[in-house]
Amino acid sequence: MQLTIGISACLLGQKVRYDGGHKASEFCLSRLQPFVRYHAVCPENAIGLGTPRPPIRLLKKDHGDIHLVQVKDASQDHTQAMLDYTAQVLPTMEQLSGFVVCAKSPSCGMERVRLFNEQGHQLGKAGVGLFTRELMHKYPWLPVEEDGRLHDAELRESFITRIFACHDYQQLCRDGFSVGGLVAFHSRYKFLVMAHSPTAYRQLGRLVAQAKLFDAKELQQRYLLELMQALKQPCSRKTHANVLQHLQGFFKKHLTAKERQELSSLIDRFRLGHLPLMAPLTLLQHHLSRFEHPYLAAQTYLQPYPEALGLRG
Repeated sequence: MQLTIGISACLLGQKVRYDGGHKASEFCLSRLQPFVRYHAVCPENAIGLGTPRPPIRLLKKDHGDIHLVQVKDASQDHTQAMLDYTAQVLPTMEQLSGFVVCAKSPSCGMERVRLFNEQGHQLGKAGVGLFTRELMHKYPWLPVEEDGRLHDAELRESFITRIFACHDYQQLCRDGFSVGGLVAFHSRYKFLVMAHSPTAYRQLGRLVAQAKLFDAKELQQRYLLELMQALKQPCSRKTHANVLQHLQGFFKKHLTAKERQELSSLIDRFRLGHLPLMAPLTLLQHHLSRFEHPYLAAQTYLQPYPEALGLRG
């Protein structure tokens, strides 16, 4: 099945915003679109708010509850309508592999949405859009990102890595989840997880080793959640270099002393910040083309997403 991600409809150029406009995302519409299928959602339209429409905002009641109300008339409260909508639609989104939401939106914003009190004073950028809050609560493992944050190269690569890993895992589950299948999956993701978090790699390894102690459904959900949490942690040059040195070890019996020194030098220069990741990685892949190694060739670390996305430096 094609990788499918949810997306705020305005990010696809649909004119569904309160002012009749849109917030088309260049990255989503051009670079990412050839590799995914979009499931577009506008929660505000879905609950019957027209376009254009009076703007709405998040209101924190004196007793602490967050409400979705009209800016100029707080008695126009859309909270229950939004909660009813999410209760109806979110169960149909279980097979999504990620979600791109519109930043700052009182319905879709993932973080730092303006929050107001009943006296009309701003409490800071501390809110989460009501739809996205319910989405992340329902699917805590789901990769969710805002359009604005996708301009950051590190955050963009993290999100793309997670949606492709999530889709891969969902394929495993659709084909029939088993302990053997999980072991094979974990084996392919070993070095990718290690690059993001050596600690998480060890934790996931223990979980897989103890797989038979868990109910299959619990194991299936727990592994996915821990995998997504691991891949959300940023890689560093140090963790990448650690993985690259592990990969280099697979060739120690095949390379000449000069070739080993060349590869070691590239890894060190990358670790010190003098070279991009693709320098040592390209040489490793060159050696892999010379010397067959099925286990290494299967590692998702070498290509966690389509190369054509051009995200690795």
